[in-house]
Amino acid sequence: MIRSRIRRAGFLAATGLFLVATTRPGTAAEMASVALPWGDAVASAIQGLGSVLVPLAVTAAMAAVARLTGPLRLLITASLVERLVRNVADYAVNAVAGATRGQTLTVPVGSLVIARAVQRGLDAAPGWLIRAAGGGAGLGEKVFRSLPLTEEATVANTLVPALRAAEVESRRRTP
Repeated sequence: MIRSRIRRAGFLAATGLFLVATTRPGTAAEMASVALPWGDAVASAIQGLGSVLVPLAVTAAMAAVARLTGPLRLLITASLVERLVRNVADYAVNAVAGATRGQTLTVPVGSLVIARAVQRGLDAAPGWLIRAAGGGAGLGEKVFRSLPLTEEATVANTLVPALRAAEVESRRRTP
């Protein structure tokens, strides 16, 4: 018990000497103010938060990009298919005798225009774009829907003969 009191007294004396040696005399206002280095603490806290939040933000941005690529790819592919249909239809209208841009096409002329448009698409467009359009039949159907045809024009009397003619032409061209 005496040993612990001696130790406690020695500790208190050492603490007192330390306080006397490190403090300087001043006014009561100076003695009451304590300077805390809070700027360093805030800077280190911001660095810590940054090291956690930056990877999370990058992950969230990448997830958003991944979610947008599918619909964006479909949108771009659809617009390219529409452009292909417009271009091959314009080419076919210019290539077929009796067809004039802006005028209503009769059944026989419309069938020839569709066949020529399908053949042009199969010859000129990349395979992935033809597949996206639904193949030769899908391309022919889209061209059929885009042309100004007479009221008598139907799938049976205009599109089907055009697709047959395009198929015969593509077989003839393929060795």
